Amino acid sequence: MATDNSADALATPRPGDSYVQSFARGLEVIRSFSAEAPQQTLSEVAARTGLTRAGARRILLTLQALGYVETDGRLFRPTARLLDLGFAYLSSLPIWNLAEPVMEDLVERVRESSSAAVLEGLDIVYVLRVPTHKIMRTNLGVGSRLPAFWTSMGRVLLAALPEDELLKRLARLPRERHTAHTTLDDAGLLARIRAVRAQGWCLVNQELEEGLISIAAPLVDRAGRTVAALNVSGQANRTSETQMRGEMLPALLSAAQAIGQRMLRG
Repeated sequence: MATDNSADALATPRPGDSYVQSFARGLEVIRSFSAEAPQQTLSEVAARTGLTRAGARRILLTLQALGYVETDGRLFRPTARLLDLGFAYLSSLPIWNLAEPVMEDLVERVRESSSAAVLEGLDIVYVLRVPTHKIMRTNLGVGSRLPAFWTSMGRVLLAALPEDELLKRLARLPRERHTAHTTLDDAGLLARIRAVRAQGWCLVNQELEEGLISIAAPLVDRAGRTVAALNVSGQANRTSETQMRGEMLPALLSAAQAIGQRMLRG
């Protein structure tokens, strides 16, 4: 069973006595900022969130007063203080402190980048990344999101879901051909995820980005639950599937096991 494995995780919240709508709207304003929209006008925030200009203005000014956004009078942009919110999540889970030194050793051993991610809805969210000095086309960092169904870590996490939950997420999946190698049909996706469930690891070759190959394994807590996934990624023009399986996979599985043992002791 994986993190975020309830059907409610994908459902739209229904306001009730315990639902604070203004708080929810504030979070929507925060989420409206992204790599594509690092700074926005009041009108752009309102359009992205579906709020009125007056509503968006009140929230932005509140966030500004709290130090989470700043403005030059026209454009609003998030400040570094927003990192406190993400750090609260990371620091509340000691797994990341336990995982980082093991991942650093893994990167030193295989000479490729390594990342850890968790499942959120139809995406994976990067929570830890140890890069190499090699240049990669994909610019990823903590907080980055990628579609789970076309990534090695995503398929590891999806494979840990109960079958009925996996099918529910598949039914909600938008289909986009990212590369010539992207698997789009239900049967193909299910076959690959079920194979991951059977073998305990996953290799994805250029389904999300041309030239990007990665292999992933689950991180399992003391209760036997898959709480995250760990990967090694490289470039297909210098690392083949055969090399990934023969050279990277043993090191990856050893690292995942080492992190699991640290969680047991922690």
